[in-house]
Amino acid sequence: MKPDAGARPRSAPRSYGKLALKVQRLAAAFAVAGLVFSGPVGTSQAAERTIKVVALGDSLTAGFRLRGSAAFPVQLEQALRFKGIAVEVANAGVSGDTSSGGLARLDWSVPEGTDAVILELGANDMLRGVDPKVTREALSEIVRRLKARHIEVLLCGMLAAPNLGADYGRAFDTIYPELAAANDLLLYPFFLEGVVADAKLNIGDGLHPTGEGVAKIVSGILPKVEAVLARVRAKPGT
Repeated sequence: MKPDAGARPRSAPRSYGKLALKVQRLAAAFAVAGLVFSGPVGTSQAAERTIKVVALGDSLTAGFRLRGSAAFPVQLEQALRFKGIAVEVANAGVSGDTSSGGLARLDWSVPEGTDAVILELGANDMLRGVDPKVTREALSEIVRRLKARHIEVLLCGMLAAPNLGADYGRAFDTIYPELAAANDLLLYPFFLEGVVADAKLNIGDGLHPTGEGVAKIVSGILPKVEAVLARVRAKPGT
């Protein structure tokens, strides 16, 4: 048959001639490399699960007079996720709460499935002049019950105001480092480090941080939070 005058001629099969064997070997090498590079990444992502954290505290955790997105748990979760850490941080802060109040609501504030707790309580005890023995006992019981549930704890310290006197200050300030040492807890010595007494980082009452103040707290506490998450990851089955 005569070829159709309007038909386009077929291209001849491409041939690499003497290079054919090398091309085949390169193609095979790239195929293997693709398997090597893609396999572990998919496996790692599938194995990683989201760590569930509860921030148990008072108004400093709750975000007193701040928009929700500026509260400590939200800013902390965002900072961790920015670093590629799969985590959820629940806000269990109640304004005005004392350590005893936190103990009373512990079971429903820290649900089953929680991996770690950031414990930030005691500031209201101090402001109300609560006997440091009462604060110590409440915090100790919170820690005991969380450890019994195999929940990791990051303890956030607080410092007594100078006007409460030296004796009160010594009794109160030692609660946190001693409790951490006795229970093998990670400790962030002072939750308001770098923020307290800085008018630019606190709202009008001089006691509660602004959104920028919370960001300062998050920046300071972040290494300790990462350390407690590493403890969670190190547990079998996590």
